[in-house]
Amino acid sequence: MGKWQLNRLAQRRARNAVLAARLESPPLPVRRDIMAISARQRRVVAQGVYDFSAERTWPGRSFQGTPGVALVTPLRLADGSAVLVDRGWVPSPDAFHVDHALYREPDTATVTGIALIPPRGRGDVDVKGFLPIVIQLESPDPARGLPRRWPAPTFDDGPHLSYAIQWFSFALIALVGTAALIRKGR
Repeated sequence: MGKWQLNRLAQRRARNAVLAARLESPPLPVRRDIMAISARQRRVVAQGVYDFSAERTWPGRSFQGTPGVALVTPLRLADGSAVLVDRGWVPSPDAFHVDHALYREPDTATVTGIALIPPRGRGDVDVKGFLPIVIQLESPDPARGLPRRWPAPTFDDGPHLSYAIQWFSFALIALVGTAALIRKGR
């Protein structure tokens, strides 16, 4: 099991290197013909007009233990297509309802963020009719501070090294314990 955890650690480090390289590449312009796989986990830039009348929420999103929702607003691009923009988190006592008017931003916007593939099967937001990515904004609105942007992804090693040490320790304890029992039995 310890060797398996070391293998998982190597896989995670390789994945992190690929994702970090994708984020360091120049921002990809969002257009009608964008492919989700080519944009996934890359910085993208889109320019258009927010459609606040079609804004949705992703309920049940907490931030540092406080219940809230993510505001997801369609951005209508010049070519007629639209992309969903996760503008960030806002507090909501029931993690469902929010007064959208409090968090309006200027209608015309140039947004830069990370392209994510929308969640499927959870029933949160219907993404039909939109480009196959969700742009998660990075930079906060300095004037208001809300919606609070999600933190940038972190590329850590995870728990795999400590799990490997734990499994090797268990194996060592089993070997030493078995040897001690055998010696005591003689």
